[in-house]
Amino acid sequence: MQKGIHPTFYTDAQVVCACGNTWTTGSTRKVIHTEVCSRCHPFFTGQQQRLLDVEGQVDRFYKKLQARQTFVDQKTARETSRTSPDRSVTELGLGARASDALVKAGLANVGQVLEKLTEGEAALLAVDGFGRKSLIDLKKHLRQLGYSLPAAAEEIAV
Repeated sequence: MQKGIHPTFYTDAQVVCACGNTWTTGSTRKVIHTEVCSRCHPFFTGQQQRLLDVEGQVDRFYKKLQARQTFVDQKTARETSRTSPDRSVTELGLGARASDALVKAGLANVGQVLEKLTEGEAALLAVDGFGRKSLIDLKKHLRQLGYSLPAAAEEIAV
């Protein structure tokens, strides 16, 4: 061994726990302070239900868990509002003429339009001012927003 590069080793180092327990051991430090020892640790004392919260780790975990649950709830709410049958026809982005034609026909929200589509494409094409191009755009926008179209709307009526 080289001389002068090794730390001083104390054979009578004092270890002090936060609970008040002390003992001696060998170490390179004269006094060692610990937060938990075998006398106060839940595993050794049999009190496993007691949580040991060092530096707020349990609180941080519960905060992360709550933040994730909040995110999931917000995402679910967005998805629900996105496919709401109460959504206005003007929010679909069809164009002024097509939207006005649907509103004049009494189809102000998406739920009413979907009900009309259950009768088939011809029912919507019968609306004054609403043509084939508007119908194609309407179906495309409804699919993009996550609405499921009725089976009668999938059949092409010429």
